Amino acid sequence: MNDRKKRRKKEEDEEVKEGKKKDLTEIITSLLLLEEQQKRDQEEWDRTVEEEKQMFQENHQKKTKAMIDYYSDFQTYYNELEDMDRSRRKRCNSASATTAAAVSAAGASEFSDGSVKPGSGARRLWVKDRSKAWWDECNKPDFPEEEFKKAFRMSRKTFDMICEELNSVVAKEDTMLRAAIPVRQRVAVCVWRLATGEPLRLVSKKFGLGISTCHKLVLEVCSAIRNVMMPKYLQWPDDESLRRIKEEFESISGIPNVAGSMYTTHIPIIAPKISVAAYFNRRHTERNQKTSYSITVQGVVDPKGVFTDVCIGWPGSMPDDQVLEKSALSQRANGGLLKGVWIVGGTGYPLMDWVMVPYTQQHLTWTQHAFNEKIGEIQRVSKDAFARLKARWCCLQKRTEVKLQDLPVVLGACCVLHNICELQEEELDPELRIDLVDDEMLPEIPLRSTTSMKARDAIAHNLLHHGLAGTAFL
Repeated sequence: MNDRKKRRKKEEDEEVKEGKKKDLTEIITSLLLLEEQQKRDQEEWDRTVEEEKQMFQENHQKKTKAMIDYYSDFQTYYNELEDMDRSRRKRCNSASATTAAAVSAAGASEFSDGSVKPGSGARRLWVKDRSKAWWDECNKPDFPEEEFKKAFRMSRKTFDMICEELNSVVAKEDTMLRAAIPVRQRVAVCVWRLATGEPLRLVSKKFGLGISTCHKLVLEVCSAIRNVMMPKYLQWPDDESLRRIKEEFESISGIPNVAGSMYTTHIPIIAPKISVAAYFNRRHTERNQKTSYSITVQGVVDPKGVFTDVCIGWPGSMPDDQVLEKSALSQRANGGLLKGVWIVGGTGYPLMDWVMVPYTQQHLTWTQHAFNEKIGEIQRVSKDAFARLKARWCCLQKRTEVKLQDLPVVLGACCVLHNICELQEEELDPELRIDLVDDEMLPEIPLRSTTSMKARDAIAHNLLHHGLAGTAFL
């Protein structure tokens, strides 16, 4: 009896062991199958990513070729215009020289006859007498500081500093025919025009100068600002400045290694005579129910809202990601100069090895919501900077009389003047503040770097689980 029980118990134990072995075999088989399935899924994902990448590169090459062809034709057209304009100016100069010679000869004849005496103040060339009482009043030392700042968007001290830096480039010498316009008046014409956006006929009345003279002064001073002051006041930060910028952005958001906040805005223009479709802004047209044409300004700012990089002049029909691809910033990144840092952009930019953007898919997790909230704080820095830029220089809010080929110079000068005002801590009048609206459109391929996807997930996890994320998304 005992032997039978022992035998039965032994058989039961063997059955249990066999069952466990069978269960273990099934678990191992399942794990192997899962691993195989995961491997196949990863291969499928890699293949899909590679196909999308190849498709993107092909589309990019096609678009790049089309854009290069277009701008080649565009440049040829403006070269022809410049040749025609140069010929016209030569004819005008020749006519002016002939007139001046005739007047000088007549003056010499009158002097020899004794009819006109030295020091009599007689004009040798007729010039329309215009009143410049408003500018003379502004230029007085006792003119109220608040009124001066309201007119020129900066204090007298900042204005004087700009005049001093531009003096060697902007100053002109007196001629036999007329006295040169002073440097302060030249700079004032340009700054007042940029600040108010008023038409040239009003600029002419304010400063007692001809309309064509005012137009010429605006372009000359803007060009001087770009050539003389941009290398000093708008430049990519050095290593020490970059370290400070990363620390300040991290203190704002908790996100490490952020070198700048990026935004792209549109500047309205009058419909160009050529390539109208390229400058047509469909999104602004649909929102405002009014046909809109524009050019783009892409900018990167530091935590204080000072521009460290700008890309100006691409047509308004181009989405933000294509403007980024054409920019010098992208070339700098492709050269390996942005390795180890992030440029934070909005949803209109793709996720790249050096560009960090929010999550855009539907049904976000708490971690992703928290990340979007914190990265939004960095995005607001650049958007607020552009809002101050447009509020301070009202010429950027309305369609301008400046020719399309001259606009990049004017817009670049506005960015430099913005930086100077920000560095000098010039407060913006609250009455001038505006709400900035630029419609962002998702790029064709929003995810272009698997490494950055993993890095973004790691940053998002760190923000939430180390108590650095906010709770606004709850």
